[in-house]
Amino acid sequence: MIVPRYYENLSVLHENTMPARAYYIPASRRMDNLVEHREESDRMQLLNGTWKFQYFNSIYDIQDSFFEKNYDTENFDEIQVPSVWQMAGYDTHQYTNIRYPFPFDPPYVPQDIPCGAYVHTFEYSRDEKAPKAFLNFEGVDSCFYVWINGSYIGYSQVSHMTSEFDVTDVLQDGTNTVAVLVMKWCDGSYLEDQDKFRMSGIFRDVYILKRPKQAISDYHIKTRIEDMIAKVEIEMKFYSPLNVKISIEDRTGAVVALGSIAEEGTVVLEIASPELWNTENPYLYKLIFETENEVIVDHIALRKIEIKDQVIYLNGQKIKFRGVNRHDSDPVTGFTISMEQITTDLTLMKQHNFNAIRSSHYPNAPFFYEMCDKYGFMVIDEADIEAHGPFMLYRKEDTDYNRFKRWNEKIA
Repeated sequence: MIVPRYYENLSVLHENTMPARAYYIPASRRMDNLVEHREESDRMQLLNGTWKFQYFNSIYDIQDSFFEKNYDTENFDEIQVPSVWQMAGYDTHQYTNIRYPFPFDPPYVPQDIPCGAYVHTFEYSRDEKAPKAFLNFEGVDSCFYVWINGSYIGYSQVSHMTSEFDVTDVLQDGTNTVAVLVMKWCDGSYLEDQDKFRMSGIFRDVYILKRPKQAISDYHIKTRIEDMIAKVEIEMKFYSPLNVKISIEDRTGAVVALGSIAEEGTVVLEIASPELWNTENPYLYKLIFETENEVIVDHIALRKIEIKDQVIYLNGQKIKFRGVNRHDSDPVTGFTISMEQITTDLTLMKQHNFNAIRSSHYPNAPFFYEMCDKYGFMVIDEADIEAHGPFMLYRKEDTDYNRFKRWNEKIA
């Protein structure tokens, strides 16, 4: 065994990952088009592309420490990242709903667990104004270990979420090598028992963010509408204290609110007579954070949501959800979904008068939600948790026929 068995250890969910945070893409200067073209930021280095890859039917088939520096990958195949290895000709496709794809024995998975070894070499140039480096994986199924230049970086699981690692101390100017071991299953797979095709691998983007030593680490935004005044409450966290200028602009570029903050805490900005977001007019304001060496541009929607007498109101108007369940998958690319594919889906749904989407049954890629804001969709966002397998296993009597009888019993 070349790695610790974190994949069957209930006390280990991640190792050496950064705390979960809001999604954003920083840049050295203001850039307004990063929602659909985030790779244009000079502080983001995308590592997507052709990687070296070797598939193993069992982790015990891995005889060499492939993650060591200067390891010879001449005998490795090649695979595109992001992708799922089943779509690249490895392993087999498997579809299950309630039944698990392996024997039920939590937290254990089969000893001969299939896995994939990834190796990628890339060039890196340190930015003096942004010397810190954070390696991001936006989606890996089901868990993974990562090394850079032979040094162990960390471990993470939860397939449909971003894992971020501080790799400042191990990256070097010039040539670097990242190695990743992806396991097909882990103890978390018991909680990811969704109705879906089971696919594996690095299926979402991989990239490095370059950050200043003094930078925003996280922010949380709450909005409320009171007497035609929008109050935008922003709670901010920093890697270290710094001055942040905050501005909000409308569609024309006019500044409608200004503020600043110099230490962790909350700042409230007010907008008079705001334009409210709805599904037919998805009006978005730009939110700009400016620091000495970095700019973050986000978008916010101002709207009021209420539930009265079991009816949902949006901006004081009753609204009916005309929604669809959407799996983040494709018959050709599997779990790997591009911006173009998302745009096509949302455009088609708008053409058929949909206004809501349920993310069946896990979080989508971060930019999916930004596009829903832009196109005018309400989103019911599901967590990456579905464990109805045990429910079916432990019921004494639970066939489709018996459920049908129970649901149709007369109660009056």
